[in-house]
Amino acid sequence: MTAAVHPDADDLYPTRTVTSSVPLPRRHPVVWGGEDDGPLTAERLAAYDRDGFLTFDAVLGPGDISACLEEVSRLTADPSLRASGRVVPEPDGDGIRSVFEVHALSETFRRIVHSPELAATARQLLGSDVYVHQTRVNLKAAFDGSGFGWHSDFETWHSEDGMPAPRAFSMTIALTDNTPYNGPLLIIPGSHRTFVPSAGETPPDYHRLSLKGKNLPAGPADRSAVTELARSHGIRQCTGPAGSAVAFDCNCLHASAANVSPFPRTNLFVVYNSVENRIGTPFAAPGPRPAYLASRDFTPVPGA
Repeated sequence: MTAAVHPDADDLYPTRTVTSSVPLPRRHPVVWGGEDDGPLTAERLAAYDRDGFLTFDAVLGPGDISACLEEVSRLTADPSLRASGRVVPEPDGDGIRSVFEVHALSETFRRIVHSPELAATARQLLGSDVYVHQTRVNLKAAFDGSGFGWHSDFETWHSEDGMPAPRAFSMTIALTDNTPYNGPLLIIPGSHRTFVPSAGETPPDYHRLSLKGKNLPAGPADRSAVTELARSHGIRQCTGPAGSAVAFDCNCLHASAANVSPFPRTNLFVVYNSVENRIGTPFAAPGPRPAYLASRDFTPVPGA
């Protein structure tokens, strides 16, 4: 089935409608606010602008971490969630890879996602009020947790959700220790300034396949582009204890290896999008993804 044609003829980030992957320069700012607009210093804003990500030492304390892990256990044991599509199984085996829309399923997660501290950082980076585009918990079980290949989230959110510009970011919060050996986040610093298109078309209901992460016809970043950007900028490994976090721009190329260690890796992901960048008609997909993957509730996260 041919991908839908977006009514905006001036698409600055064409993908899945192209016959080859030719990287394009980013056409929008990275940092939209200033030092006076939130908690980040000028130096931290400059680092985010340069690298596309920031690390935080302690976003959650021990009590919140324990409460989150209890909620993860509760949600992953709920058979009705598996039937809803919000729970994504591992590509091989019966394990669980992800649980989506956790802030709507758990008061604990809702409170953290709407916390004044995270919201203030989001408003500063994006230069406006923000809403929650997506939340999820990614689980990598000990010994068997699968990895995630190189990709840009914005490429998916643009083509399949209709996100106009890269004016969004993810905050990934470690609920267990993220170590060099249990599949931590890998980022190519500076890659957020290059958009890498995908040459494959988007099949109908593609999310049913793509979320499992294997043998994908569209979405994964072109390997030659990843190689060139990694040669130019290197690769950073983002590790840290439970409670630490990484904020990274939606166009950063990132990945993570499988977890073959005896220690699980569980992270909470929160995606904040500018209310001025709300999603619309998908740019290159037959139809929009379900709301639990791409919220169409654009209510701003409350202020402090």
